[in-house]
Amino acid sequence: MATNLILSGGVAHDFPATSAALAGVLSEVGVESTVTEDIAGALTAGAEFDLITVNALRCWNDGGWSAGEGGAPFRLPPEGRDTLRRHLARGGGMLAVHAASICFDDWDGWARTLGASWRWGVSGHPPLGPAEVKVHGGHPIVDGLADFELVDEVYSDLDVLTGVQPLASSLGQPLVWARPAGQGRLVYDALGHDTRSYDSPAHRTLLRRAALWLLRRPLDG
Repeated sequence: MATNLILSGGVAHDFPATSAALAGVLSEVGVESTVTEDIAGALTAGAEFDLITVNALRCWNDGGWSAGEGGAPFRLPPEGRDTLRRHLARGGGMLAVHAASICFDDWDGWARTLGASWRWGVSGHPPLGPAEVKVHGGHPIVDGLADFELVDEVYSDLDVLTGVQPLASSLGQPLVWARPAGQGRLVYDALGHDTRSYDSPAHRTLLRRAALWLLRRPLDG
């Protein structure tokens, strides 16, 4: 059984529900998840996991938006940054979903690791609703998977690093990609606003395959 730490919590989303749904999907491929909203505490506790998953919206430089939504600004402490670096340096896998591109924005290293970041005043999304997702071949995670539709938000106009190759897109926007990170691996999946996203069989298949790729295990169908 592989172990996974889900860093959860924040504003404007039902993170307890989506983290539970995500844990359920990953359990289907033998991943046991621990969910925490104490991101700083969990990353400084010293425990090691096979995977670390970021399903959160915890940021600093948002012009007061988080406070307006009932949250508070968040800085990832240096010890937490070091934990993420060490995890990847020893070959660990990292799954980042949806609002993870908004997280940890006081640390430039997070955007470089993730491959993109949210740019306030530029990035956004159409209203939550049906979205058609186009799957791009050429990577084990998505090879053989068909295009699909689900209910979700399509994050648009992220500040995406040069060289990021999308595995899936919608409305011309890159949504999913996989990349090396240190000696480890990272997958970013911009989908996952609410549990309806995780009700999609196609999205669940993509996530299971992403987890297996991150763990360097044979992929299922």
